[in-house]
Amino acid sequence: MPAQRTDPVADAGVRSGRGAGAVPHRQVNGAPTAARPLAALATDDAYRPFHLSAADVDDYDERFDVWDRRTRTAWEVRETGPFHERPSQRLATLAERISLVRGHPIQCFGTMSLTLLDDDGEPGQVMRADQSLYLHPRRANIVGPKAMVVGRNQHPDVVLEVDRTTDVRRHKLALYEAWGFPELWVDVPDESPRPRKTWGTTIHILTDGVFHEAEDSVAFPGWRAEEIHQALNEDSLTAQTVAVLERIGAVLGTRKGTGPQDDLLLGPMLAQARAAAFEGELARRAAMVRRIMTTRGLQVAERFPLGEQGFADAAPEAVADAALRCADAADFLARSRPRRT
Repeated sequence: MPAQRTDPVADAGVRSGRGAGAVPHRQVNGAPTAARPLAALATDDAYRPFHLSAADVDDYDERFDVWDRRTRTAWEVRETGPFHERPSQRLATLAERISLVRGHPIQCFGTMSLTLLDDDGEPGQVMRADQSLYLHPRRANIVGPKAMVVGRNQHPDVVLEVDRTTDVRRHKLALYEAWGFPELWVDVPDESPRPRKTWGTTIHILTDGVFHEAEDSVAFPGWRAEEIHQALNEDSLTAQTVAVLERIGAVLGTRKGTGPQDDLLLGPMLAQARAAAFEGELARRAAMVRRIMTTRGLQVAERFPLGEQGFADAAPEAVADAALRCADAADFLARSRPRRT
């Protein structure tokens, strides 16, 4: 049932001595959380607050950034559209390209609900990132609706926030940190109305419970922030970006011991290509043998020596030497056949 959009109560409710909208610290994975940044959300013109009951959260299909059970309030970004959505959709495409080279799938959950439970076990606060990635899909263990529960499910390896008109540092960054997310990417698209100096991708890596900005990704080793931003924002994939994706996929594949040949789609295609190339090489080698032998005045069949036992396994230098020295076709096969050791 669609939620009724009304102005939420101005006062966020519980006070803890940290200012309006703050709530007491609580434990998440054994570490105290930061105060929820509800007051900042309530005063940010980039967000539109509306009423959303706990019963409607799971079935609410439209977009919101943060929901809080205490106030039954959700905040959605006022300005959305293709320039906001493109980087998150592009990341799913990039991950698919990387997974092909790696030879192992990467699961993208899009705007999956990231949920923190209250003390009574009910969803107390929900965030929705623009994109969520698991490098090992089986570890996601998401059951039922697309909701990752802090303390119950493994965190995504990477979550992406697109800050076209908003600033995640003021609102959601502290929550991602407190909830233990290992890696957060924040991208400010090139079309953003925010100051040009803020355009780019910032990588936040969780170390000892605290986010630190990093030049490159940990989940995708060697993928630098400026390369990520270019890949997320260019109109179409450039040769430079494709080379980067191949490099990252190869690194991940080396770590797992897999490669393109292990991908369910690409593997059979590569096998067919290799088989075709090998057959072509055999045909070229056989044609060379026939030319040498006929030049020497020896009689050979049109398809000789294709199909002859051992020819495919013969070393190229042995094939050439046998064609130059043999007395006839049978002698050629005896000379070129690999020797058993």
